[in-house]
Amino acid sequence: MNNYLGKTAHFSKTLSETDLYLYAGITGDLNPVHVDEEYAKKTKFKKRIAHGLLTASYICMPLGMYLPGPGTIQISQFLDFVRPVYIGDTISVHLEVTEILEKGRLKIRTLLKNQNEEIVIDGYAIVIPPRKTDHEIQ
Repeated sequence: MNNYLGKTAHFSKTLSETDLYLYAGITGDLNPVHVDEEYAKKTKFKKRIAHGLLTASYICMPLGMYLPGPGTIQISQFLDFVRPVYIGDTISVHLEVTEILEKGRLKIRTLLKNQNEEIVIDGYAIVIPPRKTDHEIQ
C-alpha cells in the first residue's frame, strides 16, 4: 500500500458553455449567475461563472482512471472554493497521495488551477483504492 505515497496524477479540461448547460440541466441548478449573462453582468463576477461542483467534478476522472485508478471508491471530499471559474477557462487537476490511512484508505490532495496557474479549488479526497491486481501501481 505504501507504493501509493507521493504518487501524482494530472488532468486538464477547458470548460465549455455546453458543459455548463448540461450540468445545469442534469442538476436543475439554473441559478442565473451560471446561465443568464445579463444577470451575471450585474454581479461582482461581471460574467457567468461555472457551478462550483461542476468544476470540482473534474477531480473524479483522474481519481477513477489514474490515481489510484479503476475501481477506486471515493468516500469523502473536502473543497475550498478559492476563485471563480469562467466559461473558456482551462482547469488543471493535480492529485497527490499525501497519507496512507487506516484500512488502506488514501488521503489525496486535490488542487485545481486555471490557465493562469491561479488556484480555483483546494482540498483533499479520502478514497478506497482498488484491490491489488496485475495493474497495481509499482
